[in-house]
Amino acid sequence: MGVHCIDTLRYILRDEVVRVSACGMWDAVSGEVEAAAVLSLEFSRGTLGTVLVSTRADYRTPIEFVGEDGVLRADDGLTVDRPITLNLRRNGSIVESEVISNQYAYARQVDMFAAAVRGEAAFPVPGEEGWQNQEVLDAALRSLKSGKAEEVARVARP
Repeated sequence: MGVHCIDTLRYILRDEVVRVSACGMWDAVSGEVEAAAVLSLEFSRGTLGTVLVSTRADYRTPIEFVGEDGVLRADDGLTVDRPITLNLRRNGSIVESEVISNQYAYARQVDMFAAAVRGEAAFPVPGEEGWQNQEVLDAALRSLKSGKAEEVARVARP
C-alpha cells in the first residue's frame, strides 16, 4: 500500500520526493519484511509528508493535507469499494464536505491503457512515474538499513 500513498502524494502535490527517512519494525511473523513502517518524505518545494503502513492493522487509507487555511481529509481516500467523503476543516470544524466516487477507477485505467495501445491517445501515466515511485521506496529501504535520511534518485523524463 505504501507505493500507492507515495504515488498519490506526488500526484496531488505535483512535486517530487527528494529525501526519505524510514523507521520500521519486524517480528517473528514478518521475518525479513517489515511488519510496520513509517516514512517521512521531504518534497522539493518544502512540503513534508508521512506514510504509515502496517500488515498488523486493519486495512484503511486515510489521507490528510494540512495547510495554512485548513485541513482536507478523507478517511478512506484511496478506496474504490465505496464512496469517499472529503472534508474541509477550519478551526476544528467541518466547513465543507463532498462525496466522491472512485467506483470506476480500475475500469478507467484499463480503458485509457487500451486507447494508448491502439494509438488513440498518449499513455496517461508514463512508466517513469512508477520508476520514480520505486526510487522513493529504494531510498526508504536504504534509510531503514542506515538509520539516516536518504536521498531519492531522480528518474530522467523523455
